[in-house]
Amino acid sequence: MSSSTASLHKSQVTPQGFESGSLRSWVAVFAGLIGAFMAILDIQITNASMKEIQGSLGATLEEGSWIATAYLVAEMIAIPLSGWLSQGLSVRRYLLWTTAFFIGASLLCSIAWNLESMIAFRAMQGFFGGALIPLAFRLILELLPENKRAVGMALFGVTATFAPSIGPTLGGWLTEQFSWHYLFYINVPPGLIVMGMLAYGLEKKPVLWDTLRNIDLSGIITMALGMGCLEVVLEEGNRKDWFGSDLIRDLTIIAVINITLFVYIQLKKEEPLVNLRLLGQRDFAISTIAYFLLGMALFGAIYMIPLYLAQIHNYSPLDIGEVIMWMGFPQLLVLPFIPKLMERFDGRYLAAFGFAMFSLSYYMNSHMTADYAGDQMIASQIVRALGQPFILVPIGIIATMHIKPHENASASTVLNVMRNLGGAFGIALVSTLTDTLSRGHLAHIKETLTAVNPMANEYLNQTTSILMQAGSDPVTASSQAAAMLGKTMTEQAYIQAYNDVFFIISALLLIAVVAVLSIRRPIKEQ
Repeated sequence: MSSSTASLHKSQVTPQGFESGSLRSWVAVFAGLIGAFMAILDIQITNASMKEIQGSLGATLEEGSWIATAYLVAEMIAIPLSGWLSQGLSVRRYLLWTTAFFIGASLLCSIAWNLESMIAFRAMQGFFGGALIPLAFRLILELLPENKRAVGMALFGVTATFAPSIGPTLGGWLTEQFSWHYLFYINVPPGLIVMGMLAYGLEKKPVLWDTLRNIDLSGIITMALGMGCLEVVLEEGNRKDWFGSDLIRDLTIIAVINITLFVYIQLKKEEPLVNLRLLGQRDFAISTIAYFLLGMALFGAIYMIPLYLAQIHNYSPLDIGEVIMWMGFPQLLVLPFIPKLMERFDGRYLAAFGFAMFSLSYYMNSHMTADYAGDQMIASQIVRALGQPFILVPIGIIATMHIKPHENASASTVLNVMRNLGGAFGIALVSTLTDTLSRGHLAHIKETLTAVNPMANEYLNQTTSILMQAGSDPVTASSQAAAMLGKTMTEQAYIQAYNDVFFIISALLLIAVVAVLSIRRPIKEQ
C-alpha cells in the first residue's frame, strides 16, 4: 500500500464514527469555529464600551477592569479542563452544554445589577466560552483529512485574529446605536445556530463514567490556582504597581508554587489532565514559543493602538474601531490562498514570512510624531493583517504534524494556553513599558528644557499673550500656558515611549522568525 493510500485510509473514519471530510464533519467544524469566534470576540467586545458599563453599574475605572479580568481568568482555567471533560462527556455533549451555558451566561451579563454580579457572570461566560476555543482546533484535527487541514486552519485563523480585530468596532457600534446590553444579546442567535449544527454534525456517544471518575483532582486544583493567579497578576499587575502591591506579590507566589506543582504532577501521572510530555518533542516545543509570541504581538497591538489613539488624539471608541478593523478585513483577502500556497511552499518559510511582516508592521509604528494618528496607522495595520494568515495556517499544521490522534486534546490545550498567555504577557509588557519609559522620557525632556530655555520662554510668552487676548487675566493666562507646556511635554514623552515599545516588540518577533525556521523539515513518506 502506498503512503498516500495509507494516509487516506487512516483518515477515512473520524473519532466521531463517520467519514473524514464528510458534510457532517464540515458542519461540526464550522460550528466549532463559530463558537470559538464568539468566545474570542467577547474578550474584546466590552473594551470599547467599558465607560458606559461602569457608569451603569456604578463602578470606578479600576473596579471595572475586573469585568475583563474575570472573563480571562475563567477562560484560562477552562481551556486545560476541556480535554478531560470532552473525553468523558463526549465532544458532542460537552460542546452542546458549554454553548448553552455560554448563551445563558451572556444573558445574565445583560441583566447584571451591580459590579459584583457582572464580574460573576463574566467569569461564567469566560469559563464556558473558554471550552469552545480549543475544541474548535481539535475538531479540525479530528474531523478533516490531512489534505483539508490547511483550509480548516485558515478558517481557525479568522476566529483567532479577525474576532479581536473587529471586537472594539462592533462593541462601540452596538453601544452607540442601541445600548451596552446588546454586547451580550448578540451571542444568542449564533449560539443557538451553533447548537443545531453541533447536534447534526457530531455523533451521540455515551458518557465514559470511568474517565470522569478518574479525576486528576490535584492537577485541577494546582492548575486552577496557578493559571488563575498568573492571569490576575498579568492583567492587574501594572495597575497595582506590580510587587509594590501585597495582592500581586501574594498571587505571584501562589502562581509560581502551583504551576510548578502542576507541571510535576502532570509529568508523573500516567493519565495526566494535560500531556505536558508533548513539550519534549522538539518541533512542538518550538511551535509553542511561536504561538506565545503570536499572542503577545496580536493582543499587544489590539491593546496599545487604542490606548495611543485615545490618549494622544482623543479618539472615540467608534473612531478607534474604524482604525483597528484594518487589522482584520485585509486578511480575508489572503486567507483563501494560504492552503494552496501550503501545497507549493515549505510551511516554515510561510510562517517565517508572516512573522517578518508582523515585525515590519510594528517597526512602521516606531517612528511616530504628534501628527501620527489613525490615518497614518492604516498602512501598518494592513501589513499586519496581510502577515497574520501566513502565520496561523502553517504554524498550526507544523505544530501538530507529529502528534498522534490520542494526543490531539492535549496539543490543542497547550497551544491555545500558550497563545492566551502570550496575549496576557503582551498586554502586561506593553502597559508596564509604556508607563515606565514615558516617565523616563519626561524626566529627560525636563532636564533638557534648560538647554532650550529661550524657546520655552518664547512659547510661554506667546501662549500667555494669546490667552490674555482671549480674556484671561495675566496670572491665570501664565498658569494655563505652563499647564499647556506640561501637557505637551507629557504627550511627547508618551509618544517616544510608544515608539520604543513598538520597536521592542518588532525585535521580539524576529525571535519567532528564527524559531519557525529552526523547526525540522517535515519528513515525507516514500
